[in-house]
Amino acid sequence: MATKADILKYLEEVKDPEIPAIAIEDLGVIRDVQINDKKVHVQISPTYSGCPAMDMMEVEIKATLQEKGFEPTVELVLYPAWTTDWITEKGRAALEKYGVAAPLGESADKRALLGEAQLVKCINCGSKNTQMVSQFGSTACKALFKCNDCYEPFDYFKCLK
Repeated sequence: MATKADILKYLEEVKDPEIPAIAIEDLGVIRDVQINDKKVHVQISPTYSGCPAMDMMEVEIKATLQEKGFEPTVELVLYPAWTTDWITEKGRAALEKYGVAAPLGESADKRALLGEAQLVKCINCGSKNTQMVSQFGSTACKALFKCNDCYEPFDYFKCLK
């Protein structure tokens, strides 16, 4: 009989379709896994309401578990809302390696709403001499930044609490 740890290990194969370098487990969207013999129920939470990646995540979760011989169901859970605090250290490292700056603490993003600069480290050269170009980057969960030292643009995964 499979354990929750077994199922989570299988789900390491499922990546975020918008950031394929990070597994959904490391992104923190898997809320719970319940197992009843071959039936597996997986609860997931979106990073943003209306996140278009959730449908693909559900399809991939089901396909992965069906390949392993399970009968999966997936439930979208909205409360409590997902937070960037749920991204694991492994996930944060995967984001940075992929080219997306990991989220800072919540107070840094709140300061940005008040017009104060965020000190987001450039993922290319490590400089903190960066500036936000747009509150929205390649997806709604990311902001577009540029480095004033190496002149390279990069995405920043916005902090959500």
